[in-house]
Amino acid sequence: MSRALLDTHLLLWAAIAPHRLPRDVAAALSDGPLTPVYSVASLWEVTIKAGQGRADFEVDPNELRRGLLAAGYRELAIEARHALAVADLPALHGDPFDRLMLAQARIERLPFWTVDRAVLRYGSPAEDVG
Repeated sequence: MSRALLDTHLLLWAAIAPHRLPRDVAAALSDGPLTPVYSVASLWEVTIKAGQGRADFEVDPNELRRGLLAAGYRELAIEARHALAVADLPALHGDPFDRLMLAQARIERLPFWTVDRAVLRYGSPAEDVG
C-alpha cells in the first residue's frame, strides 16, 4: 500500500470541506490503495493559526486529529532529524510548517501532496495535486 504526506490545507479540506479537494486527491483518498499521512506539524499549524482567528483554520485541532485517526490517516511525529533537515532546503519558501513537512517527506521518502505552488519549486517529493 502506498503512502503520501498531505499538506495542511489538503487535510483541512478532506476533514471539513471535501468539495474543495482536487479530484485526483479525493479519488485517491476514497478509492485508492493509499494510506494518507499527516504531520504533527499540521496540528501545530492549525493550533497556531486558529488561535490567531484565521478563517481558513477554524477547526478544533483535537477534533481534527481524532477525525483523521478515525478515518485511517497515519500520524507522522516530528523527529530531530526532520527538524535538522530543514537546513538542507534552499530558501525558496518562507512557511516554516511547509518546510518542515517537506523535510519530513524527504527523510521518510514520501510524496508530499500540496496545492502550494511555492512548495512545488523544491521538486520531488512534492507533488502538485491542484
